[in-house]
Amino acid sequence: MTEQDVLARIKQLVDAEHELRAKAAAHEVDPVSERKQLAELEVLLDQCWDLLRHRRARIDAGASPDEAQVNTVGQVEGYLQ
Repeated sequence: MTEQDVLARIKQLVDAEHELRAKAAAHEVDPVSERKQLAELEVLLDQCWDLLRHRRARIDAGASPDEAQVNTVGQVEGYLQ
């Protein structure tokens, strides 16, 4: 997966989030379902951003960005802010 692939995936997820919010505003999706789907999208976005940071860090360190791996949900969501 290239950096462009990761950025394209982030864009897809953000577009999906915007679509979901629009449907929620139009009362086309129930609030419980909206919250669940938003939470899932947020986790996927966090993983994508984390992968992008790791790829860029590997480049800065002179290593191959292609060796960067997607971290687990538990690891990504467990980072301290």
